[in-house]
Amino acid sequence: MCRTGDVFEPSGTGDGKAMDAAFTALLEDSVEELYESAPCGYLSTLMDGTIAKVNATLLGWLGLEREAVVGRRYFADLLTVGGRLYHETHFAPLLRMQGEVRGIALEMKTAHGGRLPVLVSSVIKYGSEGEPLLIRTTVFDASDRRAYEEELLRRRQEAERARAEAERARAEAEEARRQAETDRARLADALAVLQKSLLPHALPVLPGLETAVHYHTASPDQLGGDFYDLFSLDGDRWAFFLGDVCGKGPQAAAVTSLTRYTLRAAAHHDSEPKRVLTTLNAALHEEYTASGDPRYCTCIFGVLQPAADGGMTVCLGSGGHPPALVLRADGRAEFLHTPGGMLVGALPAVPFVTVETTLAPGETLLLYTDGLTEARTDSTGEGLYGEDALLAFAADHAPAPPRTVIAALTELLEGFGDGLNDDTALLALGIPAQAGPGTE
Repeated sequence: MCRTGDVFEPSGTGDGKAMDAAFTALLEDSVEELYESAPCGYLSTLMDGTIAKVNATLLGWLGLEREAVVGRRYFADLLTVGGRLYHETHFAPLLRMQGEVRGIALEMKTAHGGRLPVLVSSVIKYGSEGEPLLIRTTVFDASDRRAYEEELLRRRQEAERARAEAERARAEAEEARRQAETDRARLADALAVLQKSLLPHALPVLPGLETAVHYHTASPDQLGGDFYDLFSLDGDRWAFFLGDVCGKGPQAAAVTSLTRYTLRAAAHHDSEPKRVLTTLNAALHEEYTASGDPRYCTCIFGVLQPAADGGMTVCLGSGGHPPALVLRADGRAEFLHTPGGMLVGALPAVPFVTVETTLAPGETLLLYTDGLTEARTDSTGEGLYGEDALLAFAADHAPAPPRTVIAALTELLEGFGDGLNDDTALLALGIPAQAGPGTE
């Protein structure tokens, strides 16, 4: 084949006219055809996530009709529950901060209930005045990549087992291992003491309120980032909070300490949940993110006060945290969603929202960190426990007092085994079904 001017021409013998016709047909592909039939998915959304345009490739992968998607659904609606949570707490904030994110692994749900692993890249398109106009997103099918990664992981595990067997056969290695175990035990003891210093020694005994708590540390070699507290405000009002700091180790411990003391101090100054979270957001952003070392957390903060009917009113505010769960006295279970809550400390100014409810006698409020909902439930490591399963679990146990709820969840966590690979904090607050003193 040779080139004459700007046109490619076939060389040697053959049907020149047929080749010319093929090249002509190729060059006549329209931009719209290339967009719709691309080997990857394309979609454009408004800044609030509303889908404005999507190509046929992505619609085909998900088994959706264009009329049911464009202008009617948000990008987050195409994701699984875990994907939506990650999108809200990590993907969307990073996109707003950086203007683009690339190669993020997510899962999309198909029209038939299946899961499609994908790699997602998004970029914000700005106007001439620098204002954000829309988000352009590219989606690649990562099914083959997922299988390839699992095969690599399997090979790596086999190699590690072989290496471990060889090491056990050598006397010197065995002695070194024993010494390492001794050192590790000493480190674990020291970390356990430090971990306890970051949490309340015991929850206070409050009149008319039952409480229960559980804390699971995923690794004895690292400080966890989950935290919680319950304390008196003024008169008959009490404040409580639970959250999860990004990361582990000494850096996370420093953020946890700052977070707990900031929340306590802010609550005593002005206990309205939105203002407490706003104060924490400003403190974390000024201390870390603004100085080039981003540190942030998810947090749910609430205030309890007695109601006229013998129950208690609850006002909750949340920053990027999984929703609280209420086990009602009539056997129902429901989430208390606070939509739009952003990660605390990631951005200089974040709008927080609150939700209110009343706990009647016999009802329990449950707070938890994502170690519970993101626990792996199968041998492949793909399935997550999820919010839907937690809601069903709560409904099966409702109504139940805090101690019963925490005991059941502790047993559930133990059943996950190696699938529970993140720290998990659980805090339950409830009104006794019959009048009696509060217990921890």
